[in-house]
This record gives sequence, structure tokens and C-alpha cells, in this order.
Amino acid sequence: MSLYGMMQTGASGMNAQANRLSTVADNIANSSTPGYKKASTAFSSLLLPSSAGTYNSGAVQTSVRYSITDAGPLEFTTSNTDLAIDGDGFFIVNDSNGGSFLTRAGSFVKAGDGSLVNAAGFTLMGYDYAGGPPAPVVNGFDGLVPVNVNSAGLTATPSTTGLFYANLDDSAAIIPAADLPSANAATAQYNHKSSLVVYDTVGKEILLDFYYSKTANDVWEVAVYDRADATPGTAFPYGSAALATQTLTFDPALNGALAAASATDIVLNVPGGATLTVDLKDMTQLNYPFTVDDADVDGNAPSAVTDIEISTDGTVYAKYENGDLKPLYRVALANVASPNNLIPLPGNVYSQGIDSGVITTGFGGSGGFGKIISGATEGSNVDLATELTDMIASQRSYTANSKVFQTGSDLLDVLVNLKR
Repeated sequence: MSLYGMMQTGASGMNAQANRLSTVADNIANSSTPGYKKASTAFSSLLLPSSAGTYNSGAVQTSVRYSITDAGPLEFTTSNTDLAIDGDGFFIVNDSNGGSFLTRAGSFVKAGDGSLVNAAGFTLMGYDYAGGPPAPVVNGFDGLVPVNVNSAGLTATPSTTGLFYANLDDSAAIIPAADLPSANAATAQYNHKSSLVVYDTVGKEILLDFYYSKTANDVWEVAVYDRADATPGTAFPYGSAALATQTLTFDPALNGALAAASATDIVLNVPGGATLTVDLKDMTQLNYPFTVDDADVDGNAPSAVTDIEISTDGTVYAKYENGDLKPLYRVALANVASPNNLIPLPGNVYSQGIDSGVITTGFGGSGGFGKIISGATEGSNVDLATELTDMIASQRSYTANSKVFQTGSDLLDVLVNLKR
């Protein structure tokens, strides 16, 4: 063993412990950083060839590993746009240059342009609902757009579909043809009446009157009028003809349900609006008073966005003043086969590494991805007690290695002084 080799071994030991202290320092500094994953130093020996009578001291080398798969604790907040992942997966974010990265840091806030940006300035990405419910591109980032919560402003939606399910009384009297509501005469008679509120293209409420009249055994006429055309005090005659009429035929053998050949819906043009199709397929005719089981239409009056809600599957909803929820985006998640081999980058983000595997994308709560928790962030997975213990152990090891180096230096002085 040479004295120089001994000193080099001591120096490598000090360098190794300095690397370990560096990771400890980073971990302690980021113990409060949302989504931070602790770093650790792994040691491995380097051996030099030795003969039977001579030993050549080697050295020690280090490699840094990141505990990316170890989840941090959930820390709940008061902001709906703070997001955490309960399970596997990463948020997909973009930097200012359009580069895509993965992160678990979900402390997102609304920027001036409406996009959701985390503390490091990365923008949350997702799929737009503009073309209907989105589907993920499983092997890439194509189709992803910045999640922008300003994209849902004041809006009105015309009614296009609805449903009306009720029971028509089988014991009701038959109405003469000349007195049916569809004739729109002052002598009009009917067995049952109900109304539905629908919306035109500018969000104005239109009240539609539905008249149900028995024309024969097991046969009923449905006539729909615009309430605005009704004669004050009497309704009939209306100022305009019926918006639509339909004939329903019931089959007693089917327990009062519609016959197989019967119509199952009624289609009409909403004044100032769109074509409305009202589903009637679950209407019944039983010996029981007129009872409405279910009635609903789509569309809404003008309403402003009051809040943003994000579900566990990552769907971003705009919540309007009238209580309606409209899906805007769906937050995308990504994962790799070996997350611990991702490449850490500044800003608490990761990029694909050689050994990490291919990036795949999907949605929260499906395909092995964890659920998205709104109003929470994932805390750092650093344990301060462990880090402080490692710091003490590393300090002691560094001191011991320095003693090896110092001893080699002292012995070298002795060797040099032999000539004196």
C-alpha cells in the first residue's frame, strides 16, 4: 500500500460524505416543498488489484437516488385549484417554451390569463371538452392544452332535449274530436295539463303548455302550445296553432306501458330557440290519478361562473350562479414503468430517462392512476428526524476519513524526514 493511495482513499471518502451531506441539505431545505421527493446517496466500493503481499487501497463512489414513488402526506387547503394525487401518476405540465414535464407539485393558482400555474411557473395541461368527452392519447402529449378556467364566461344554452314521464288516468273520459286541444277552439277540453320551462337561443324562458286528452280507449293526444299565445283567463283559443301534436297508444297487456307501435317522443320548434325533442317513452296509462314521475329539459338562462370544481377523475367544472356544472377540461395524468429513474429537473419536475420507461397517459381513478384530490397538495416525503440523523452520521464519517488523510500526510512527512 502506498501512502499516496492511502491519502487518495481518504479523499474519496470525504468527497463521498460531502455528496451525502449535500443531499441531506437539499432534503432539509425542501422539507416544506409540495411534491418534493427526497434524495439519498448510495455508496459503492472501488477496488484496485492487490498482490499477496501488498494491498492497494481503493476508493468509494456515490450515486444519488430519488424516492419518487414514496408519496408524501396530503395537506388540505382552502383552494379548489390545489391538487394532489392519491395513488400513482404525475400531473403533466408545460414550461414557458412549451416543453412537457411530469410533476407531483399541485399547488396551482389561476394566472392572469386564466391558466393554472404552480409555484415553479409550470402550467397544468389537460384535454378540452369543446369536442365532447375527451379520450387520452396514451403514448404521448398530443391533444393536451393548458387548463384555462377563464374559458367559461357568461353563457346561455338553448333547450334541445327533454323528458316527461307521467301516468295518464285510464278512467278518464273520452274527449270529442271537435273539442280536442289540437283544434284550438274556445270549447277545447282536456283530461290533464302540465307545463315545462324551456330556453331559447338567448336564454329567455319559454313556458310550454302540454295537454293530454283521451281520444279513444288506450289512445291519447298530446298537444303543446306556447303559453305566451294563450288567451288571458281561458287559454283557448291560443293566438297560434299548436307547436306540435302527438298520438300515444297504450297496451293494457304491457301493464299500461306504451304499445310497441306507439310514438315515444314529441318534436317541436321552441319559439326563438332550437328544435326540442321531448322523450315520452316511459309514459303509462293506469287506473290512477294523473301523476308526474319525472320531467326535465336541458338548456339554461344566462348565468355567470361563480366557482371552479374539480372531480376525482380530473374533470374541471365551471359552476354557474344557477347551480349548473359545465365540464370544461379533464386533467391528464402520466406515469412510467420505473418512476424512480425519472430525471429530476429544476422546479420540482421530471423528464423521461433512459431507464424510466415510456411515458403513458390517462385519467385519474382509471388505468392504474390514482384519484385527484381537489383542495389539497402532496407534502414533501422528507423525514427531518432521519435527515438530521444522517447528517450526524455523515459528519462523523467525514471526520474519520479526514483523519485517514491526515495520518497519511503525517507518515509522508516522516518518510521525507528520514534523509535528515
